[in-house]
Amino acid sequence: MKTISTILLAVVLSAKAFAAPSDRDDRQPDYTRFDLNGAWVVSASGSNDWFAATVPGCVHTDLLAANRIPDPFYRDNEKKIQWISEQGWTYRRSFLVTEDLLQRKHLLLRCEGLDTLATVLVNGVEVGQTDNMYRLWEFDVKKLLKVGSNNIEVRFAPVLPFIRSKEAGQHLPTWQYPGAAYVRKMPCNFGWDWGPTVVTCGIWRDIALVAYDTARLDDVRISQDHGQKDQVKLTVQVFTQTAPSADLKVRLVLTSPDGRPGQPVESTLIKGQGTVELTVPRPQLWWPAGMGKQPLYTVKVDLLDPQGKLLDATQRRIGLRTMQVVEQSGSQPMQFVVNGLPYFAKGANWIPADAFPTRSTKAQLRQFMADAVAVNMNSLRFWGGGYYEDDALFDACDELGICIWMDFKFACSTYPAYDAGFLANVRQEAIEQVKRLRHHPSIAVWCGNNEIMFFRGGNEWKWVPKEKIGSDESNLGKMSTPDYNRLFKDTLGGVMRELAPQSAYVTGSPDCGDVHFWEVWHGGKPFDAYRGIHGFISEFGFQSFPVPATAAAFTAPEDRTSVYAPMFKHHERSNRSSVDSIDDGQIGTDKIMKIVRMNFREPKDFESTLWLSQINQAYGIEFAAEGWRREMPRSMGCVYWQYNDNWPSTSWSSMDYFGRWKALHYRARHFYSPVLVSGDFNAASGTVALWLTSDELKPVQGKLNWRVTDLAGNELSAGQLNVTQAAQTSSKVGSIDLSQLVKSHDGTNLLVWVKFDGGGKLTTDNVVLLARPKELQLLDPQLSFTVSGSGTNYTVTVCAGKPALWVWLDLPGVDARFSDNFIHIAPGAPAKFSVQLTKPMSKSGLLKSLQAQSLFSTYKQ
Repeated sequence: MKTISTILLAVVLSAKAFAAPSDRDDRQPDYTRFDLNGAWVVSASGSNDWFAATVPGCVHTDLLAANRIPDPFYRDNEKKIQWISEQGWTYRRSFLVTEDLLQRKHLLLRCEGLDTLATVLVNGVEVGQTDNMYRLWEFDVKKLLKVGSNNIEVRFAPVLPFIRSKEAGQHLPTWQYPGAAYVRKMPCNFGWDWGPTVVTCGIWRDIALVAYDTARLDDVRISQDHGQKDQVKLTVQVFTQTAPSADLKVRLVLTSPDGRPGQPVESTLIKGQGTVELTVPRPQLWWPAGMGKQPLYTVKVDLLDPQGKLLDATQRRIGLRTMQVVEQSGSQPMQFVVNGLPYFAKGANWIPADAFPTRSTKAQLRQFMADAVAVNMNSLRFWGGGYYEDDALFDACDELGICIWMDFKFACSTYPAYDAGFLANVRQEAIEQVKRLRHHPSIAVWCGNNEIMFFRGGNEWKWVPKEKIGSDESNLGKMSTPDYNRLFKDTLGGVMRELAPQSAYVTGSPDCGDVHFWEVWHGGKPFDAYRGIHGFISEFGFQSFPVPATAAAFTAPEDRTSVYAPMFKHHERSNRSSVDSIDDGQIGTDKIMKIVRMNFREPKDFESTLWLSQINQAYGIEFAAEGWRREMPRSMGCVYWQYNDNWPSTSWSSMDYFGRWKALHYRARHFYSPVLVSGDFNAASGTVALWLTSDELKPVQGKLNWRVTDLAGNELSAGQLNVTQAAQTSSKVGSIDLSQLVKSHDGTNLLVWVKFDGGGKLTTDNVVLLARPKELQLLDPQLSFTVSGSGTNYTVTVCAGKPALWVWLDLPGVDARFSDNFIHIAPGAPAKFSVQLTKPMSKSGLLKSLQAQSLFSTYKQ
């Protein structure tokens, strides 16, 4: 093993000590940033066993890279790494300082993310302590630095002993890890009902030295006035950190979406503050995906001294738009209104993309957002149990038109809002995050918390230490309304009113009138229960097992014999929130299989069970989404739980940890289609009501064709309707009387195929079932396919001899993206699939590996 001196020398020689900042002006301003990211070393506190570390990062990923721990995501290795969180860890590195740098008037150590209880030392002298993963920390280190080699050390104390001590003094009622709410750290770090328990520590965001002499920019606030026709007025407020006597000015340049810069506008600052107004003629408005384009303007701000020397510079990309949240009132549901138009929110709930956040790359995050747009989503809810997501994720949402429901990071617990120090810490956290993110047009609403209303008491009891309650402990277990209001209305709401008055803010979800409906998953009700729920549904969902390729990534072959195999169940977390919960996946697995068997027949083997669980999940969410879209404006949002995973697992996600689409994600492309054709069967009357739902901003015209077949594919009835659907409306456009056919053929032997042809993207189709899928006497669909193409791009044409439900293509052992999957194919109506491979493959090799399956192939015959 290398000695510590050898490792430190390597760090010094490889350090990028003078890297230019990536988010500032290309010219060299007076404000300068010296990157301290990259190679560090780390050791357990009190040990001299140092090994290589990477910053940004965390101790788990460093231990993994050093081959000191097994892959935490494989089998039950998660249990073997819990010791990491019980002890402290120290990060260290050396860096070079020049004489020129030391001559600067201000020299600060800027830590953009320390996770979480940290003590920072420079050249052996403590410069500060931190206690909030989400905050930015700066320390004056000018007097501590010297020319040549300098040392920095960040000592992380273990969080678990801290929260246990706090919890012992005052219990915080919670769904999550006991006491976790005492520390400002990612809640799901402590385990959740879909993720692992990996209590991280480390330098998880950028760290640098920053230097300047005269002044630097502190804040840029941009407000928009859309009150005048054909123009938008921008008011830009600039705040600096500067000496009171400094004579400064700012220069603003607005660059249009096509890259053309406007004329510079200058203004003198008074006591370091100033306001500049700009008018944008013929503004190009920003719209959610599916409603229009996403033009982005760039506001560039230069801070200048009286001689015009550049002191600091920054820029913000903005979208010109108005965004409102109309909270529930009487019979009017909660809804979003953009540029004066209400719209139906179609999307899912986003959780951290990795249990170790620094492993997520910009390319991966952008692909996740592109995959949301690809299935016609316009919204994602950034859930409150994670962290404030990276800039790259918001940039992608801005560019692609994904509207964000932005939770502050509070979830499923009471919090110590009686503590003035805690509130002050949270207030500063909110100030920094709002300043960082408020300019993004994609943020539709800020929300104080997730589901803390369930922990709020109806009385006016104020939190006090347990020993002062006396014999009456009836109030233990609730968060008092005054404390709730103090945190979410006064503290967070106050920051929003002060720093982002044009942004929508609600105190909590489902406080604001949205709906979290969990009676299907947690209550065991059938999917039919969704028909009794209305409004803005921001949480609901059902679990499925992962695709076989993902299951193989976290299991050994002997684990893939049954979904009840211990190692397979270990990656299912419903009804337990930590690694050592006693259920060990039994309850969640039982719930999946119960509803699978309620709707479908018995799967024939392990892999078929995985696929069938996904079809079941898609079947239920599609049933719900179609119903809510049909009844708009009675319901104005469908945001299912959940979009993604933070490790390979069994969960509610529609797209797994590796970015693989599950059946639900493919079906979302259809049930979130801009124009949706659907049918609602009434068993009592034997009729199918035909509905057309349009999100288009203009009326839609076309032909609606329907035909009824038996399960052998024989056409029994058919018809056509000329349809005109008004913009952004849903209505019943026709009805099919099947009463006689049901009597003669039985509903279990009938399928209703519907298609609306409006031309191009407005063409949509669907299948209406008259019975549960398990009651259908399906025949072998006799699937066949032909392949054309070469290299990495192929087209597969699939034909069915008999009606085929939920048809999908698979390439075992090959990474591929399919244009569609889990679709219904009728005889005589071939379906084409585009297949994109990550690596070239011969046509013969593709034909050898390619599989076409359907619902029929999952059943025991």
